[in-house]
Parts: sequence; C-alpha cells; structure tokens
Amino acid sequence: MNNRNVAIVKVPFGQGAAIPGAELGPAHLIHAAGLPEKLKELGIAYQMTDEISRPGALPPIKARNAKRLAEVLDVCGRLADRVSELVRQGAFPLVLGGDHSISVGTVAGLARHYERLGVIWFDAHSDLNTEDTSPSGNLHGMALGISLGRGVPQLTGLKGIIPKLAPEHVAIVGARSLDPGEKAYIRSLGIVCYTMHDIDRLGIVRVMENVISHLAKSTDGVHVSFDIDSIDPREAPGTGTPVRGGLSYREANLALELLYQSELVTSAEFVEVNPRLDSNDQTAKLAVELIGSLLGEQIL
Repeated sequence: MNNRNVAIVKVPFGQGAAIPGAELGPAHLIHAAGLPEKLKELGIAYQMTDEISRPGALPPIKARNAKRLAEVLDVCGRLADRVSELVRQGAFPLVLGGDHSISVGTVAGLARHYERLGVIWFDAHSDLNTEDTSPSGNLHGMALGISLGRGVPQLTGLKGIIPKLAPEHVAIVGARSLDPGEKAYIRSLGIVCYTMHDIDRLGIVRVMENVISHLAKSTDGVHVSFDIDSIDPREAPGTGTPVRGGLSYREANLALELLYQSELVTSAEFVEVNPRLDSNDQTAKLAVELIGSLLGEQIL
C-alpha cells in the first residue's frame, strides 16, 4: 500500500445515527489528530479529494422503519460514484466518516470493480438489522445487511448491483452487542463472526490469521470497514454507541498491522468518531494511529 496513492474521501455525515456528532469526525481526524502528517511521516503519497457534502433539505422518502432514508440515499449515491472513480484511477480509497451508514455507498462503489469483494467489519455490532428487526430505525445499524442485499430496497438496489457482498466474503471482528434477529441471520448464512468471546479465547493473532486465510482464498479485493466502537470505550470514548469490553489499543493495532502484512487490503473506511463525546480528541488520535498501522507503520 505504500506504493499506491491514498485518496482521502471526507464524508461529514451523521444522519444515519441517533446521536449527532459523527459528522464532525473527518475534520477532527485531519486537523486535530494530524492524519496528513501521519501519512507524510510514513512516506505515503496521498490526495485529499473534495468532501461529500451533507445534503440540504430533501423531500422525505416513505419508509416503514428507516430514518433519514432520503439523506442516506443521497450521500451514499454520491460516495459510490466517488469511490468507483478512485478505484478506476488506481487509487486506494480511504473514506473518513461520518456514521457507519456511509459504508453502503463505499461498498456500492467498490462492487463495480470487484466481483468477489471481501469486507472485514470491525464493529461492536453486526449492523445486520432490517426495517423489521431494527429497534431504532437508524440506518447505521442496517448497513452491512443492506450491502448483503437485505433490507431497505432503495439502498439494497443502489447503483444496480444486488447484492453487493456475498455472505462468505464477510468477516465480522469484535462483535459484542448483537440483536436476536442478527444472531439468527449470522447463523443461518454461516457468516464468519469473531465475537469478543472468540478473541478472548483464541487471541487476536489467531483470529486475524483465520480471517486473512478465509478471505485470501475467495476474494479479489478486501475492504476494511472500521467502526471505532469496536475499541473498548475506555480507550475510545468518542463514539455514539459504546459497548464496554471491546478491543484493546494493542489488539486493534496488531489486527491492522497483520492486515497490512497480508497485502490483501484494497480500500478502507474509518467511521463513528464523534468529537462531541470525545476527550481532548483521544478517539480521533487513536483512529489516526490505527490508519497508520493499516498503512504500514511499525514500531521498529
């Protein structure tokens, strides 16, 4: 990845979540936490693309239990086009959110170029709810399910590829808060899901070796979708849906270091950093360190 041009895509959008503030994440990652300086330090060429602007007033789209659908659809459509163009240019898309609903757009753009796209979903949650199973109606909790072709038709059909992911090409890492419908769906399709129980029992090295081996055999590109709430909130307090008992600082960095060494990763996004809930940009600074680990930073 050091030899590829990293293209940063800022998506200051938080309307897929219940708690405001994730829309401030990209600016804090860049200005307060020093992402450009980190990339320069690593000798990585990068371009800063125009941000995907927040939508203005839009007429609502009628939906049974999907809040702010018009806004999510608008942002994800424009993000899909941007990501697709960057891949066509040979860049490494690095998407900065924003809440996790933006992943629908990222994956839609990538799916135009990878027939067997793999996704590693670092998250305290699986985001596999639908309009029927979601307790909140917030679209960031349905994002992975939508990319698998499950749920809101307007979003599952985004850019005409349905589904954008196959269940066998997905690996969830760090889950510890799963709704009953999500558990049933994971089991029924055999989705690879390493919960914190698995990580405690096996260790992060074995978990990541298993994930890498699984995806290396069957995918033609791997996207890392990293929700900062996969980290324990003692280390990453600035996020809207914290769940205690998450990945430690070193577990998260080591997981991403191993992914860099695998040479499998072709794109990434980091989401759900909420500066309004943070303390002295602790979480934003951690996210930048994690990006560094994914892009090749080493201790020695």
